[in-house]
Amino acid sequence: MSTFGASEDGVQEKPRFSLTKALEDVSQHGYAQTENLKDKQKTLISLQTTFSGVDKKGEMLEQDLRSKTREFLMLEGEMEHLERQTKVLHQRYASISKEITDIRIGTSEEEENACMALARFNIYRSKMEGHRAAVLHAASQTEAHRELEEKRALVQMLREKKEELKADLDNPNGNTVQMAKSENETLKREFSIQNKRYEAIMKRLHCQLSRAPAVHRQMSEEVYRMERRLVVLKGQRGSSQDSAVWL
Repeated sequence: MSTFGASEDGVQEKPRFSLTKALEDVSQHGYAQTENLKDKQKTLISLQTTFSGVDKKGEMLEQDLRSKTREFLMLEGEMEHLERQTKVLHQRYASISKEITDIRIGTSEEEENACMALARFNIYRSKMEGHRAAVLHAASQTEAHRELEEKRALVQMLREKKEELKADLDNPNGNTVQMAKSENETLKREFSIQNKRYEAIMKRLHCQLSRAPAVHRQMSEEVYRMERRLVVLKGQRGSSQDSAVWL
């Protein structure tokens, strides 16, 4: 009886030990699975965080790409604008170069015309000086000059007559005085007529001589204007050359 009872107790203790071990194994396995699940959750959270960061980086890269695309389009627009401006500047440079060439040609023609006009004026001035000298020389040989010499001789004769009359005044008969008076009146009238003719001739000569300075003055003014015009043209030519150098 005692032996059987011992065997029963032995049989009963063996299953009890196996159940405890199984519970421990299950508990350990559950703990391991729980830890493994926690690790997987951590990994999942890390992956989700990584994916979120990747998405954000992707969005940032996409925004940066759009910004770069806009900048590229803006740069293309600026390049097209610069090309148009360059084309306009080339056209403007060609136009300015043509204007400068035209101004140089015009300035050269104006200088040539001014030099020709100045040469013509010098020739005319020489001719006028020769004409003036000829007029003065001719005036000395004109009838007026001869009449003047005649008047001077007449005056000299009248002075001599006057001296003779003064001597004759001492004659008490008075005939000489009367004759002298009559002759003196006649001479005065003749002298007055001759003086008037002489004055008319001198006025005519003075009028002829006064025209020469007027013509000379007019030509001098014309030359002065031409010289001023030449100075202005040279100044314009210098300004045009400075503009060309600047361009």
